[in-house]
Amino acid sequence: MKFSVLASGSSGNSLYVETENTRLLVDAGLSGKQLGQRLAQIGVKAESLTAILVSHEHIDHVKGLGVMARRYQLPIYLNEATHQHLPSSVGDIPSSLVHFMETGASLSIADIGIESIAISHDAAEPMGFRFFEKEESLAIVTDLGYVNEKIIRALEGVHSLIWESNHDVNMLRMGSYPWNVKRRILGDTGHLSNEDSAAALQEIVQGIGEQVFLAHLSQDNNLLELAHLTVKNVLKEAGLHVGTDIKLHETYPDRATSLQEVKIKTTIASA
Repeated sequence: MKFSVLASGSSGNSLYVETENTRLLVDAGLSGKQLGQRLAQIGVKAESLTAILVSHEHIDHVKGLGVMARRYQLPIYLNEATHQHLPSSVGDIPSSLVHFMETGASLSIADIGIESIAISHDAAEPMGFRFFEKEESLAIVTDLGYVNEKIIRALEGVHSLIWESNHDVNMLRMGSYPWNVKRRILGDTGHLSNEDSAAALQEIVQGIGEQVFLAHLSQDNNLLELAHLTVKNVLKEAGLHVGTDIKLHETYPDRATSLQEVKIKTTIASA
């Protein structure tokens, strides 16, 4: 299984996942033209896609959904609540392309197994996803206000993880956002701070060389270096060495990450 984070941040979000027989988009938060360009950056043609999964209806996750589905006749998978709350700008998507996936349910698309994960965000019924291909697994969980035990259990043993590290609390509190927006971001249906992201990772990772991609970083209330350092220090206090036990990677709003392979390390690295 291979993947690329095509875009991550408040301006747009999309993940590409491929196996030998399947090519998926998770969210389509850029314009159709931009999504085609990001796919081209990693050597993928948009017309080769198999389907699109939708985590929730916010525009930074569905901006290009209608265009991509109609242009390439791509089936979309989402829950009914998300479908009902899609913004009008998405346009009409033929019912023949719409497939409902219940939150918490599993399905298979060709050779990829998919589990949806219930999360807390100020959307109708948001989901994260975990993908399985043979022994390999990849998950994406962003846009959540807090992490509960069900999420931690759903991510146990994952090999590669795209994981939210949205904001630094001090930067957010001291920043220019109106208080109602700050309160939303800090709330249980908002976004994970660097500190909360790191604390949850302590419970999720096992120190077997997992790849963790810090995602959905705020361009106003966070810095790549700060997010990386905060997570690294918290994991270090838990006895996990970044670079051996766990590998941290960055994601970007303006370009795709290189195409990555999900790698399995069978022996636990020494602390």
